[in-house]
Amino acid sequence: MTEGVDRDPDVDVVLAALLDPRRLAVAGALVDTRRTIDDVVEHTGLDRPDVLQAVGVLRQAGLVEHDGDTYTLLAAMLRAAAASVRHAELPMDPTIGYGMTDAEQVVLSRFFRGRSLTTIPVDRAKRLIVLERLALEFDVGRHYTEPELNAVLHEFHPDVATLRRYLVDEEMLDRHHLTDGRPEYWRAGGRVP
Repeated sequence: MTEGVDRDPDVDVVLAALLDPRRLAVAGALVDTRRTIDDVVEHTGLDRPDVLQAVGVLRQAGLVEHDGDTYTLLAAMLRAAAASVRHAELPMDPTIGYGMTDAEQVVLSRFFRGRSLTTIPVDRAKRLIVLERLALEFDVGRHYTEPELNAVLHEFHPDVATLRRYLVDEEMLDRHHLTDGRPEYWRAGGRVP
């Protein structure tokens, strides 16, 4: 059990309760403050029936408590739910392995959790497989500015400079500098889906 919470939250129930935009808006209105239903209606701009329904679902999920006619979000429950999934082993997102051989998918599954690259492989053969997969994110024939390239790579791993350098060094991306000195990148290798 998490400190400050009298029971461990059911993460699926918590997430399902927060997936609806109206319920999320109501939860946001109740963070660190007590509000009446009318206050929540005014704060969110939602209709009263929508707020009442959202508060009911959030209460059932254990995220909202009421005291008289005021309601507040139990932030400790959110922290407890987040803590319980923080260490969960996520499988690799199936789209990561799309177009890759079975052997390559095995290697990728060691380095990806969901769509996140957990670590950049030190072993060159394994790194080439990861780079081959990352290269698939870039459209053939399209030129990318460095910020555009970094944005794509950052979706997978925070060390975009290292990934960018490896992709260029392994000739999966090529680079040249524009007349103003800014680099531009494009797909130069790797497989085509």
